[in-house]
Amino acid sequence: MPVVDLKKCDGCGLCVSVCNNSAIVLGNHSISFLKNKECDWCTLCEAVCPTGAIRCPYEIVTAG
Repeated sequence: MPVVDLKKCDGCGLCVSVCNNSAIVLGNHSISFLKNKECDWCTLCEAVCPTGAIRCPYEIVTAG
């Protein structure tokens, strides 16, 4: 799941509006990700966050 820095989140809701899987909810002026929803790592939430509160970390694995 993407990582949210709740200190940076201002509850604007832009991430909720771009999530194609309805995996983000807004409540009490901050967001949370629903664990029962599938995140497809599109990173749109990270891209639209004006405060940089959302990070979509991933690990690159190479065959070797």
